[in-house]
Amino acid sequence: MLLDGASGAASAPRIRPAQTRSRKSLPFLAFFASMCFVLVTIIDPTAAFAITADEQNVVTNAPGKKVEPQVVVAAQGVRAQAARDAFTITKIVVPPPVVVAKKSAGGGSAPAAGIPDPGSAKAIAFEMVTARGWGQSEFDCLVSLWNKESGWNVNAHNASSGAHGIPQALPGSKMASVGADWATNPATQITWGLGYISGRYSTPCGAWGTSQAKGWY
Repeated sequence: MLLDGASGAASAPRIRPAQTRSRKSLPFLAFFASMCFVLVTIIDPTAAFAITADEQNVVTNAPGKKVEPQVVVAAQGVRAQAARDAFTITKIVVPPPVVVAKKSAGGGSAPAAGIPDPGSAKAIAFEMVTARGWGQSEFDCLVSLWNKESGWNVNAHNASSGAHGIPQALPGSKMASVGADWATNPATQITWGLGYISGRYSTPCGAWGTSQAKGWY
């Protein structure tokens, strides 16, 4: 209790006004709180996501148990599935390339004829084919062609058409331009036949291709 100096009476105690926080500090605190939120979001992006226990699968490390990915629920309601351990790498097997047999430049192809017997009509034909610069594939076509036409029989004769000999010349007398023995000599018939093929089809494979398509050459 205080005494008044003039009257000596007791005076009431002075009550100091309560100390208030300056309003100037409020913007600073708001800015500080905003920066803290931004920093936390940058450092830990997952802080913006809410994970609920009832929306995620149970993860177990027990032997023989499959580990299921967890479901993360974003604040915006978007769900993303973390499946880091769920994918597998499959080895890609490239099949070998398919090799297609080349056809002769003449347009046809034929099975391999092999090596002809010495002194045979095919042996004579092989020497003539080689002398013309044709390869093995052309000889193969020639063998297939005349196997079909006459069976390489020098006396083969078609009674209905008049074709004769190994090349089945029509008529057979055309082969007289090569030799008078055209009816019985295989070399004469082969010489004429190769000349006919060269002038009309360029190569034996060209003649063989026509024979396959039309039935004749």
